[in-house]
Amino acid sequence: MRVRRRTRWASLAATTALALGTGLAAAPAAPAAPAAPADDPVEIVLDGNDIRADNVNGLTYKGLGLLSCNSTSNLLMDYKAEHPARYWQLIRILFGGKNPLINHVKIEMGSDANTSTGADPATMRTPDELADASRSPGFQLAADAKTVNADLKVSILRWTMPEWVQKEWDKGTGSDDMYKWYKETILDAYQKYGYMVDYVDPDTNETRDPDEAFVKWYKKAVVTDTDFSDPRYGIPAGRRDKAAKAYHDIKIVASDENNTLDIGPAVLGDAELFGAVDAVGYHYTTEDRREGAAGSDTYLPYTRLATGENKYAQDKEVWYSEGTASFGYTEYRVNNTEGPNGASTGIGGVQSSLDLANRLVKSYAASKRTHYIFQPAIGSFYEGAQYSHKELVSARDPWSGHLHYDAALYVMQHFTQFAKTGWENDTNTAGIWRTVPEASHSGVNGTENLDGSNGAPSYMTLADPGRKDFSTVVVNDSDQPKTYRIKAVHMRLGDPAMEVWETRGPDAGQAYDANLKHLVDEIRPGTDGFSTYTVDPRSVVTFTTLDRSGDEETRQRLPRPGQRTVLDTDATGKKHDTRDRVLYADDFGYEEEGRVRVGTADGARTTSQPYLTSRGNQPRYMVDQTGAWEVGRDTHGNNVLYQYMDQSMKDTHAWNRNTPNTTVGDFRWENYRATVDVTFTDPDGGLATLGVRQQKGMAASDAAYSVRIGPDGTWTFSEYGTAVEKGTVAPSGTYRLALEAKGASITAFIDGRAVHTYQDPTPETEGRVKLGTDFHRTAFDNLKVEKVDGYTPYAEAQLDDMDGSVAYDGTWSRKSAYGDAMDWYRSTSTSQSAGASFDVPFTGTGIDVIGGNDGSAVLDVYVDGKPVAKDAKTAASGKRRATYALRGLPDRPHTARFVLKSGKIVLDAFHAISGDVDGPVDTTPVRRALDEAGALEEADHTPDSWALFDSASSAARTALRGQKGLDTLGAGQIAHRLDDARARLVRKDATTR
Repeated sequence: MRVRRRTRWASLAATTALALGTGLAAAPAAPAAPAAPADDPVEIVLDGNDIRADNVNGLTYKGLGLLSCNSTSNLLMDYKAEHPARYWQLIRILFGGKNPLINHVKIEMGSDANTSTGADPATMRTPDELADASRSPGFQLAADAKTVNADLKVSILRWTMPEWVQKEWDKGTGSDDMYKWYKETILDAYQKYGYMVDYVDPDTNETRDPDEAFVKWYKKAVVTDTDFSDPRYGIPAGRRDKAAKAYHDIKIVASDENNTLDIGPAVLGDAELFGAVDAVGYHYTTEDRREGAAGSDTYLPYTRLATGENKYAQDKEVWYSEGTASFGYTEYRVNNTEGPNGASTGIGGVQSSLDLANRLVKSYAASKRTHYIFQPAIGSFYEGAQYSHKELVSARDPWSGHLHYDAALYVMQHFTQFAKTGWENDTNTAGIWRTVPEASHSGVNGTENLDGSNGAPSYMTLADPGRKDFSTVVVNDSDQPKTYRIKAVHMRLGDPAMEVWETRGPDAGQAYDANLKHLVDEIRPGTDGFSTYTVDPRSVVTFTTLDRSGDEETRQRLPRPGQRTVLDTDATGKKHDTRDRVLYADDFGYEEEGRVRVGTADGARTTSQPYLTSRGNQPRYMVDQTGAWEVGRDTHGNNVLYQYMDQSMKDTHAWNRNTPNTTVGDFRWENYRATVDVTFTDPDGGLATLGVRQQKGMAASDAAYSVRIGPDGTWTFSEYGTAVEKGTVAPSGTYRLALEAKGASITAFIDGRAVHTYQDPTPETEGRVKLGTDFHRTAFDNLKVEKVDGYTPYAEAQLDDMDGSVAYDGTWSRKSAYGDAMDWYRSTSTSQSAGASFDVPFTGTGIDVIGGNDGSAVLDVYVDGKPVAKDAKTAASGKRRATYALRGLPDRPHTARFVLKSGKIVLDAFHAISGDVDGPVDTTPVRRALDEAGALEEADHTPDSWALFDSASSAARTALRGQKGLDTLGAGQIAHRLDDARARLVRKDATTR
């Protein structure tokens, strides 16, 4: 029996005063809310006769899916190998349980070309190569997800295609080649993982001109195919009939359009196409078409496909087949100032988790889409690539095992945990809940990025097809409370009481997660049959007749993120080790790696596979931006890293057209030496590039500094792709390249000999390592990243500008909506108000102030209450670069205070500098500064000027006593600050003249 609590809420008819309350917890003092709009309260009537139990495709709520593509899942397989417990926990959280969050893995098949944030490997690089689905992490992710959700759906589509297919396609003769690529990939996944792909979109991703003819051709080819005995497929004779049946059952999706809505009218207007297509999907808009007369093929075509109210009297699935997740981290967004009078919008605002909730509601209300697919749900690629920071889960540091589960997951659970979601079975007995159009509505503004600040109603109702239970999700992304009255008629409810589950941001003084998906009340109908509740501003609420009050799965909290330790390993590249000189190493042999558990038998079990076999020979920790980067055997039988994309595979149809390059490492690496051996294995030529300090971008030229060489010995040293120096060494088929970056000095080495040293007046100080080639087969081996004596190797921690531990005073604009992907977590804090300040707690020997700035800001700087710098100038800096750097502090916890004297400052993040320094440090500049300062007396100088000088001279004396963690850059800054403080001394007698 369900236990009922006495509630402070009642029906509006019974207790009007209580019904107009705004919540259970006392809200902080705030400006009076605007008057409620005319449609407040909102009445929702669920009529059981509106629940279309016979609609098994269009109105069944399929819930959520994820898209694996464009390198977005690239690092997941590294999590699996290095931190298997955390990886499998992630699988359970996203795909497991009796109410799974994710019901579908959609895989965009790669072509080794960059179609967005990076490149996914081609499963077939030539027509003769056997397909290898294990190269693509999406196929294995689906296999693993099926171990906890046997009903998971898997779909595939393409954007670009391998060049051998493209060449024939461009001639108009490529249908058979396209089919071969699709079929052999599908059957390879079937052989390796035991599942048959459920859906295929034969058309081009984000087409603006759906290829209806090819869609129909492809469908016929699938259902009439009888060849499953070809040795290329590897299907044992005893399994061929089963494989054929499953293959013939593959359903067709069309056509994943973006910015056009043509496939719906086409399906309605073509009986053959209608029969071929099982689901229609399109991207990045909530809307249907509304052209022509009612009943025409261009008037509400997607709504009519879903409801079955069309000339065929059949319903079809309609998907939001690619959409974004929330942008940035919700715990940072709650500290924005984008609400009225500089208030926070909490967990809401444009591109927030509440915006995302509104997308689910409005895409159903406007176009009857019952399935939303995230691109991506998991961000498992290095930050700084195109479209960063728009995921539900961030998985970017596989060496540390750090995973960030965003609060948007709780918001999504409001839709998935209070209904039975998925696909109805052939006998219509699975009990999948139906969406109810008559009890769903959205009036919020926008078609992609949705703005709910108008306070318009936004709600969606899901109901058991047997009418025994229902849930209504309400989204209020406005700054005013909104009252809802809900009534159910013609239902078979047992107990009509409804639990109220809520997610919103914290009240003043509360922890950030205090109000995330929790049970706040239980309400009952009044004498008029309506149950009434007032929904708080900036919140999402689920009203449900289900009893979830004691359900452990519903109450389960998401794991808290662990520490983001910097990539600093032993000589094998596997084990964390800060004591040696190595930051990272990879000889591509992977003897240090163990076997890996992989889902198989359509999720029925897992199997243990060798490391490289489990991942299709993909290298560790590398994220490919362009190219076919894969481990293979050299002529001596040793493992090396090849870039295989040559002139015959060169893809000229890529969205982001770059020469092959891949990225590895930690964005916090600062001063290091990177070394790699290169071998030119293509007789037609080649180029090899080594780059360092890459922070953002997707080209080899996005490394701040690089050295490139060809087999003729011609080399080029470049800064951001612009040649700085050129030269030649003896021609050779092999070279050892190295770059040493320490402070503003970067030296290039070839075969151990320095060929150029560059002093950068405005250096990029941090970033990863890049490898690059042109379109020729090239081999790399013995990659090593090492510390440099006398210099700190990395920033140990990052703090976002929106982190709650950063204290702001004065006038600031703190933005999270419409943020730039090149800003960390798409947020910035900006001020041009003299006297505005910010206090940053950190541990280490220094701090970098990161942000895109014009260099106009002038700062006073204090550390632990003592002045460190007066009228300090900032540098003009690009995004993700330091505008001000402070070094030479004792290695311990500090609080730095920065006061804006003049100009404009844009804050994005703060990096705390490690005190892990190897080798001797030259403190000669400090000794020189102290000697030049001489013996000065405090009594002779003004208190303010002496305080700065005293702080600087004390720091200098500490440095000479062997300060722990001091590096060369710190020593130089200490000397500079002492010189500056001495120059700023003001004698008392000068002030009395």
